[in-house]
Amino acid sequence: MKIATITEAKNKLSALLDIVKAGETVVIVDRGIPVARLEPAAGAKDDEGRLARLERAGIITRAKGPIPEWFFTTPPPKGLPGVNLSDYIIEERREGR
Repeated sequence: MKIATITEAKNKLSALLDIVKAGETVVIVDRGIPVARLEPAAGAKDDEGRLARLERAGIITRAKGPIPEWFFTTPPPKGLPGVNLSDYIIEERREGR
């Protein structure tokens, strides 16, 4: 547990939030008396639960194994002449594909 004064909390809030994101609690004191506590929000580190919810909703599909080596060595496909890839993707999204 980290203890920070009010002045330190005002001047170094981003650094204190980094500590909290790492799972540690920060107690803010005023003249040595605890007045507040910063701690991770409930479920903030629950990546597995969040991924499970996204998978159930059909938003993501989790990988079944490691990424094959060819994925990193194969060059990307070339675009079709005269076709703007951005327009093609936007049209797909409009059609719900």
